[in-house]
Amino acid sequence: MPVSSFMVPLGTPAPDFALPSLDGRTVRRADFAGAPALLVAFMSNHCPFVRHLEKHFGELVAEFPRLAAVAVCSNDTGVAPDDGPDGLRDQVGRTRWDFPYLLDTGQRAALAYRAACTPDFFLYDADDRLVYRGSFDDSTPGNGRPVTGARLRTAVEQVLAGLPVPEPHHPSMGCSIKWSPGNEPA
Repeated sequence: MPVSSFMVPLGTPAPDFALPSLDGRTVRRADFAGAPALLVAFMSNHCPFVRHLEKHFGELVAEFPRLAAVAVCSNDTGVAPDDGPDGLRDQVGRTRWDFPYLLDTGQRAALAYRAACTPDFFLYDADDRLVYRGSFDDSTPGNGRPVTGARLRTAVEQVLAGLPVPEPHHPSMGCSIKWSPGNEPA
């Protein structure tokens, strides 16, 4: 059953994180200080909603060299074993993502960002304030609409131009984050 994002209030500051990437280095939010925009995307390997757009997502990020981007997988691998490091490496191989893919095994980042599903997108401006949260576009698996990335692309273009991102923002929809027992959001 699909879950929608929580639609965190605009203007919310970007939470800090320090997470291991698939290549073994620790990536921190502070590593992106000075970037005109930071996109934090909660993703997974197993979810059909992510698989539906993953290649297009990588292409969209590549269109904007000034955009800092990270993907974060927060799923409990006891529930979703395909979301372990080997599965995520396979995903990077098939999508050719060239931005850090971070492992949130303690699920602290997902809780801090109030991520609800995969995919779930959070776009921050140069002041680390949330300017967009919502869907990639209006396509979902099986609805027959083309994957365009139009909503997220417009948001990135606006923030990189120093402009506000017009509302309404439409919630992202996808597979629920697979929470470890006791970590479920309140």
